Amino acid sequence: MAMAVVEKGLPLQQAVGELSESVVAMLPSLSVLADILPRESLIWKLQMLKSASSFSNSRLHAVKAEVLVLASGKDQLIPSQEEAERLFHMLPACQIRNFAESGHTLFMEDGFDLVTVIKGAGFYRRTKKLDYVSDFMHPNQSEVTKMYNSYRWVDVAANPVMLSTLENGKVVKGLGGIPSDGPVVYVGYHMLLGLELGPLVSRFLAEKNIVLRGIAHPMMFGKIWERSLPDSSPFDVYRIMGGVPVSANNFYRLLSKKSHVLLYPGGVREALHRKGEAYKLFWLS
Repeated sequence: MAMAVVEKGLPLQQAVGELSESVVAMLPSLSVLADILPRESLIWKLQMLKSASSFSNSRLHAVKAEVLVLASGKDQLIPSQEEAERLFHMLPACQIRNFAESGHTLFMEDGFDLVTVIKGAGFYRRTKKLDYVSDFMHPNQSEVTKMYNSYRWVDVAANPVMLSTLENGKVVKGLGGIPSDGPVVYVGYHMLLGLELGPLVSRFLAEKNIVLRGIAHPMMFGKIWERSLPDSSPFDVYRIMGGVPVSANNFYRLLSKKSHVLLYPGGVREALHRKGEAYKLFWLS
């Protein structure tokens, strides 16, 4: 109750008054609570909890299944993030997704979508091994909006202009010259840090409802790499938006499914331009 009052940003006197009213309103319930949960029952339940925790902890090492742990940064009831870290180091196939601004009732909060989290972590699949080509699901509107908002500042700062060429050779503003049906290959040049990806992907979705299936560096999909990071959720957006690890086989399979494939031959090296390398192309074999 105190945290809820503080978050309202009320003046001190008003905050104290509201907190006092809440406590007074709760007092009549305490006698009822004592009848419902007698002291003996409470002690018995705590003993059961302690015994069950010891039993579970002694057998965690035997869990070989993949585990996805969701941890809230503002959980006022239990130390979610500390417990997530403990499980991460005890379970051999564990991933963590942190939600720094969320509280104890994570699943009940606005804007939280469990399906999106599962997809981003690579847990949505039809077989034991994730197939980035076949297991892909078209992003929903909330996922697209969240992706765009994270890159919106680039759109505002750069104000990129999209041009395309019609069949008659006329260059027009917008994506009117882009074919709606695939397969289509888009060959791109990475600007600084690859920040052009956000506006490009979002514009194709907004104007043509086309998901660009990007051929991305394997680093963004490797489980071993993920376990070396405190939180790998920043890479989730690439999976949600249709990214696949770079390989000739994946490239062929995307084309066979009539996808719109986005390819950057310069890769990460081109995205990380060094001093004096502005607009320099890096074609990697």
